[in-house]
Amino acid sequence: MMTTPVWMSSQLAVNVLDARSLLGAFGVLGVGVVMFAETGLLIGFFLPGDSLLFTAGLLCTGNGGHGVGLSLGPLLVAAAVGALAGSQCGYLIGRRAGGALLARGRSARLHEGARRAEDLLGRYGYAKAIVLARFVPVVRTVLNPLAGALNVPVRVFTVWQVIGGLVWSVGLTLAGYALGSSIPNVDRYLLLLVALIVAVSLIPFGAELYRSRRRAKTEEAGG
Repeated sequence: MMTTPVWMSSQLAVNVLDARSLLGAFGVLGVGVVMFAETGLLIGFFLPGDSLLFTAGLLCTGNGGHGVGLSLGPLLVAAAVGALAGSQCGYLIGRRAGGALLARGRSARLHEGARRAEDLLGRYGYAKAIVLARFVPVVRTVLNPLAGALNVPVRVFTVWQVIGGLVWSVGLTLAGYALGSSIPNVDRYLLLLVALIVAVSLIPFGAELYRSRRRAKTEEAGG
């Protein structure tokens, strides 16, 4: 009877929803692949982008435990390349397939994300919406093909997705690295820290939404 090699068994048993499991199985390469899938392919909307980046940065310090060791330089490159290439790929897919691609999706979360992405584009304009979407799970997946389907100018999309993608991918990774370097036994607080960093990443979107609603109320009162 054939036996499965130990390394292959560990990869087959990986939990794609758990950042440490992904990193333990695939390392830096896994970060790049997940970033690409989450931002470029609609099937990747459920992947843990925020927590993966933060956890990967933390593990670069050697304080994350679990025998996972990562190098910061290659990690930053993999995260940035995956995030930027994924978004551009998603945009091109949307440009070719139009809205039919999103319409065929059966996930309620996916359709809700598409609605929020379209609302972002209409409310804040292309540049601000593309940057803000990076910090909102699911929305960062569907906004890219949606932008392509809506014929957002390729130059405008590319410039702002690169800016937003670098701030998101490099920023979250360095945040994990900074905290891992400064807090002893940080692995004990990993779940709390991941929840905190995800919440903090939503602040720009929340602040912009608050300002937009205040402007709308002011305009209504003035009208």
